[in-house]
Amino acid sequence: MSGIDGLDGNHGITGFDALRRAMAENAEEPEGPARNARAEQLLAEAEKLNIPLAVIEALGHQLKVYNYSSEKAKMFVPFARLLRMWDERPEDFDEYETHSLHWVFKWMTTGMLDQPHIPLAAMEKWLGEMEHRYRLAGHSERAVRSAEYSVAAHVGDLARAERAYAAWLAADRDAMADCHACELHEQGWWQSQRGRDEEALELWAPVLEGEFTCAHEPHAALASSLTPLLRLGRLDEARANHLRGFRLVRSMESMRSAYADHVEFCALSGNEARGLELLAERPAYFTDDGHPRSRLDFTAVVALLMDRLTELGLGDRPVPGPAGRSWTAAELAAHAREEALALAARFDERNGTAHVSEWARARMAQRPLVERLPLGVRAVRTAAVAAVVPPVPVTAQEPDLPALIAEARRLSDTLQPNAVEAWAAVARAARGVELDPRDRAEIADHEAMDLGPEGTELFERAAELYAEAGDPGESLAARARAAYVRALAGEVDEALTVVAGLYDEVLALYSVDDTGLRQTASVLMSRARILMRRVHEAEEDAVLPEAEQAVREVLALVEGRTGDDVRLAARVAEAQAMLADLASRAGDAEASAELFTWAAAEFVEAGLPWFAVEYEARLAGLLHHLGDPAGSERALRAALEHGGPHLEAIGRAQLHLQLAEVVGGRGDDEEAAEHALEAAHWADEAGEGPALGALARHQLGGFLLRQGRWAEAAEVLESALPDLSAETHGDGAVVQTQWWLGDCLSELGEHREAAERRLQAAEIARHWPEQHDHATLAHLAAESLGAAGLPAEADRAYARAGDLWRDLGNVHGLIRSLRARAWLALRAEDGADTARELMAEAVRECEVALGETQAEEEAWQRLVGELGHTHRQFGDLLARSVPEDAEDDSIRAVLEESLAQVVEAIVVFASLGDEALDARTGAELAAGWLAADLSRPAEAAARARAVLDAYGGTDGSGEARDDETARTRRAEAEQMLGLMEEQDS
Repeated sequence: MSGIDGLDGNHGITGFDALRRAMAENAEEPEGPARNARAEQLLAEAEKLNIPLAVIEALGHQLKVYNYSSEKAKMFVPFARLLRMWDERPEDFDEYETHSLHWVFKWMTTGMLDQPHIPLAAMEKWLGEMEHRYRLAGHSERAVRSAEYSVAAHVGDLARAERAYAAWLAADRDAMADCHACELHEQGWWQSQRGRDEEALELWAPVLEGEFTCAHEPHAALASSLTPLLRLGRLDEARANHLRGFRLVRSMESMRSAYADHVEFCALSGNEARGLELLAERPAYFTDDGHPRSRLDFTAVVALLMDRLTELGLGDRPVPGPAGRSWTAAELAAHAREEALALAARFDERNGTAHVSEWARARMAQRPLVERLPLGVRAVRTAAVAAVVPPVPVTAQEPDLPALIAEARRLSDTLQPNAVEAWAAVARAARGVELDPRDRAEIADHEAMDLGPEGTELFERAAELYAEAGDPGESLAARARAAYVRALAGEVDEALTVVAGLYDEVLALYSVDDTGLRQTASVLMSRARILMRRVHEAEEDAVLPEAEQAVREVLALVEGRTGDDVRLAARVAEAQAMLADLASRAGDAEASAELFTWAAAEFVEAGLPWFAVEYEARLAGLLHHLGDPAGSERALRAALEHGGPHLEAIGRAQLHLQLAEVVGGRGDDEEAAEHALEAAHWADEAGEGPALGALARHQLGGFLLRQGRWAEAAEVLESALPDLSAETHGDGAVVQTQWWLGDCLSELGEHREAAERRLQAAEIARHWPEQHDHATLAHLAAESLGAAGLPAEADRAYARAGDLWRDLGNVHGLIRSLRARAWLALRAEDGADTARELMAEAVRECEVALGETQAEEEAWQRLVGELGHTHRQFGDLLARSVPEDAEDDSIRAVLEESLAQVVEAIVVFASLGDEALDARTGAELAAGWLAADLSRPAEAAARARAVLDAYGGTDGSGEARDDETARTRRAEAEQMLGLMEEQDS
């Protein structure tokens, strides 16, 4: 069989080994129809080989790829053929294929449940067949009872399901039992279906924590845990499991049911927009019909999500749906519900129960469990269309207009946040009602306040009405407010001219008691505000004294005379804040911080904590600048507390983001992540997702990464990248996000993707004046390329990094890049000589650096340690470079070279004393094994004794170390010593 290892000229399979290689390669391809089609081709090729085992293996391969795809219905044909072959000629099956045949019996029995065209009687027959064959093969009942439980649970026979469940757990685990991860997932699923969420999560814990894994776990357990966690209020875990789990199932075609769980989670947690994104990613899930049960799961949650959108007033919104037409949410809701119920009815008709339909209706009828659970990833709020509130009819009894006016006046007199809205309600209720001038003045005044810079004319109208009502002081105050909004619109000089006259008039009135303190203070404060506006717009400090004088006039007028008047107390606090602002502009940060602290305290003491927020935020920045992070943190926490429900979304986002930075700066990454998450959420709510939200996601990803939450961090960072830009956020933020994402992907084993991110970041950093980050990123990219199995690309990246390290004078980076290239070269065909040259160059670079350096002691020791590690690696590389078919003399020569390098390492490490003890003993043991390979047992034994002596293991001198490294070294040394003594004897 000359073609047993290869392909023929037409690229067909010419031998069994080639078939096996082709099946192994196909198994590594992504799930889906292409992989299935290739398995079918390979079966046809196997049949040409005229080797029964080849056909058996090809059928088994076909069966497995069908099982892990959306075409699960195709499994039954190859299995039936395999079973027939087993019954006719069991001797054709080797041990592995015999095991596999019995193993996939479970897939067939439970797989029939998912196909409503297969009669229930056939399933029961197969269950009996499985029990019979397992008994003949000597297997435990565990897998049989597990399959029986699945049948009973599916049809809704709860009593039988509970009995089979108990028998399943009681039976011994053997070679036919499902893996621990799959068993625990199914057991937890049953507990959750029976309303025992806590018990379910306890069962899932080892899977969710990674203790037990398999091809589809923890993917499925993470998905199944989402709704139970929401029901239990364990929202942080639900969020984390969604981000981790969705990343795992996103590319796996066979996991439509788990994917559906993630869509359901979005519908139940206020993340409807993300749910739509998930549907858009998998259009084939709407129509793939090879697995009806998972299609039922999917259509049910689609109906749930669409009903939710319709309920929010978004029924006309375009949504992703089955190909061939466009869909609105309301249309897709009706379509998905009809399809889900039709599928459920097919199952129930087969089962003779109503269980599946009841389950589907219950799933579609679920209500949201959380109004909105922020996820940290990009999100668009699917807000409901605002309901139109009909005007309240004016009747003799309702509304009580005098009561509305009294309440509005109370709110405005005490500066409550909703005073403007209260006066607006008065205005609506007073339509067609004759009011006195004072009431009309206050309505106009507050409407003007609500309009801001557009409110000038209304302020003037209010002033006329105040004058008509006999309150000349309040009339002047309204005109002063009009002047201030003109200043806000940019007309500062005009505003100052107007307010100067009003200032003189009000002081004249006040001097003869024709107006009160409150009205006078209002005019003086408007004048101070306008002057402060000029300060903010001016480039020179010459305007500061006049503004400060105006502010102090307010204080001189009001301070000590506020009594119970909240408005006057607020004037004092605001004036203090103005002085703080002026001190900051004059460069006196400490005085500014003291005054802001005082102003905020005055507002809180006056019962107006929401006014303190702006100044506490300013104070936080000043304290951070003054090197007082604890004070900055206190100010930010106070701002969030004092703002309460009155804080606008953008302000809440900014405060949380600042607090995340401060808290993260002192090392509390968990709380910092919570604040960054809140910042991202509120930025999205404010419509600032692409700007402030992206920065918050950048920070959140970093804090998650620092906690080792790689998958969550990766999802968040990937979500941040599309919105991050050098123009808005700075190229440093873009590079750091790519860098962090590369680190996450590397930890997750996605090495090719990690390399791409690191290379993208390096390309930006390449243009920076300081090149350390560029070098580091190039080095990291090389590591990822090597781990991804791309040695040529990795070598080029290491060479690039090495050049950069050399230019930077960073000998450690240069040496490590050379060593990494040496190991890569060794893996290449005929690369041993290149590997030697590169490692020798690394040694030379170390020696040159040591000869030239005038570094301090710590840096010197680090360089010496680098030389020791390079010698050690050189020795290891030489030992591994010996070809298996080399002559004994050449093997011995290379091992001698290897030993010489390791001995050099021992000498170097010894020069560093106890600081390098573990490195030295590791090298001693390596040298001992090399000596043993060179048939020098006495030398090897001496090396072993040196290690035991180093850890206080033989002569009793010194205190013996008992940490993990010492124990491991001693055990290896004792093993070596024992072997060498046996050889000597």
